[in-house]
Amino acid sequence: MDAEKKVTTWLPLWIAIGIALGIFIGSKFGQFGRSGAVQGSGKIDAVLNYIRESYVDTVNMRELVEDALPSIIQQLDPHSEYISAADMKRINEDMEGHFSGIGVSFYVLRDTIVVTSIVPGGPSEAAGIMPWDRIVKVNDSLVAGIKIDNETVLKKLRGEKGSEVKLGIVRNNDQLVEIKVTRGDIPMNSVNAAYMLTNKIGFIKLGRNFGFNTFSEFISAISKLKSQGATAFMIDLRGNVGGSLETVVAMVNEFLHKGDLIVYAEGRSFPRIDNYANGSGTCKDDDVVVLVDELSASASEILAGAIQDHDRGLVIGRRTFGKGLVQSQRNFPDESAVRLTVARYYTASGRSIQRRYEKGKYDEYEMDAINRYLEGNYVNVDTASNHLSPYKTMGGRTVYGGDGIMPDVFVARDTVGINSYYNTLVNNRLDERYAMIYSDMNREKLSSFNNWQEMYKYLRQQPLLLNLVSFADNNGIRRRPYYIQESADLLENTMYAYITRNFFGEESFWEVYYREDPLIKKGIELIEKGKTTREAVIREEYKE
Repeated sequence: MDAEKKVTTWLPLWIAIGIALGIFIGSKFGQFGRSGAVQGSGKIDAVLNYIRESYVDTVNMRELVEDALPSIIQQLDPHSEYISAADMKRINEDMEGHFSGIGVSFYVLRDTIVVTSIVPGGPSEAAGIMPWDRIVKVNDSLVAGIKIDNETVLKKLRGEKGSEVKLGIVRNNDQLVEIKVTRGDIPMNSVNAAYMLTNKIGFIKLGRNFGFNTFSEFISAISKLKSQGATAFMIDLRGNVGGSLETVVAMVNEFLHKGDLIVYAEGRSFPRIDNYANGSGTCKDDDVVVLVDELSASASEILAGAIQDHDRGLVIGRRTFGKGLVQSQRNFPDESAVRLTVARYYTASGRSIQRRYEKGKYDEYEMDAINRYLEGNYVNVDTASNHLSPYKTMGGRTVYGGDGIMPDVFVARDTVGINSYYNTLVNNRLDERYAMIYSDMNREKLSSFNNWQEMYKYLRQQPLLLNLVSFADNNGIRRRPYYIQESADLLENTMYAYITRNFFGEESFWEVYYREDPLIKKGIELIEKGKTTREAVIREEYKE
């Protein structure tokens, strides 16, 4: 009886120990072997915990997660993405339209930072820095005579608003002077240029994206051009990759009448949201032309699609990129974020802007622009409409959806002068570098001109092409007379534009660079012939 009693007494304890040991062994070695034990995100947590507890070497779990998250998110679609904290800071600066810095434009010339222009009213102007100053020291660190790139310069010159940076400056080859600059908010303009093409046509060049300040800049540009007599507008969205929806809706509102649908978005768990014009626009009766190309995307396509669907004007150029997915952003405490596609954009006619993609085949998606180039779609009328569904504009015209915005008027990519010599020279940025050297060596003469038009006439008399060819030859790009002659006009015009910008700013660059632009010429022709009014567009007179 005593032995039986002892067994009875200890049995519960042994059972408890056995259960605990089984749980421990199971958690350590059996978790991944049981079918259905861990599902979905639980597997990710389990793997990360397993690595943290049992991996042979010490692992930086933060770095591991940072590397893994982009791969997970990019499996969904081409535009859902994980954004690191560092990248998020740069993106926010682009969207907010400003950053904290000293307020200069610069060029790294012969391993020396050369100031090319000063932001009016900015910290550098207040501190007395001038164009063509050489920055040779930043906070006692030598930055001249060593290999340095633009990214490194930006990191040294930018910083927290209100912080101070000490610069070592050499001016006119004189002795070194120290200048202290207190950093401040520096605007990042998203309207690159606004000027008159003719007595009646105003031209507005948008930069790379739509930021939160773009609308106010756009309105200022319209006001400036109207004061100069503009009754028609040409909006250049080439190369613009999109941005803020609120911004582009406000911009389109300037051209549409009250109640006109601008764009709507809809998704599986995203109820349809419509954006209408409110009738307060200042250009509702002005002619409008929108210029687009294969790199115009997202918000650019919304603007072009709205103008097209309401027969409000003409879209000229080449088929746009086709980015019509709506992203919702969730932020993490460390200021990184995930942007998840939650809906699609549709134009007023019901067209989806988004081009086709296959899950997991995003390399081909990214290569689409290059493939279109190889297929000849940039020099011949784009045949994408052959396999797209037709839609009707408000005036009854046929347009096509599902693969970007098809322009009303196709204008081929200008390839005159583009050859292997030109590409090699430009890809090595030798044209830009020589323009900077020429500007620096001749700055006294070039600074004497009152406007860019005077400078342009002077530059056309100079042997810039011969000098550029010699410069390229000295930098390893051998002379190729036939190709040089073929590219002569293109190379000269680009140098005129670069040099002009060094003395008269960004707007003068585009005025010179676009002097012979075929899309602008076509737009002027159609406006002057009266083929961009709503009535003429509906009658499709632009096809004659």
